[in-house]
Amino acid sequence: MNNPEMNMKFMQIAMKHLPEGKKFLDEKGIELNMEDLQPMLELLLNVMSEAYELGKDHASDESN
Repeated sequence: MNNPEMNMKFMQIAMKHLPEGKKFLDEKGIELNMEDLQPMLELLLNVMSEAYELGKDHASDESN
C-alpha cells in the first residue's frame, strides 16, 4: 500500500506512542536520537500498513 494519507495517519499514531517507546529504551540504557529512531519508525509504519491490509482483507472475506 502506498497511500500517502494513510501513511500520514500511521505516522501520527507512531508519533503519539513514541514517548512511551523512548522511555522504555531509556530505562534499558539504550540512547537513541531521532536520526537513530527513523529506521524503527519506518519499520513500524510497514507493520501498521500490513496489519491494516490484513484487516481490510479479513473484513472483505467476512462480508462475502
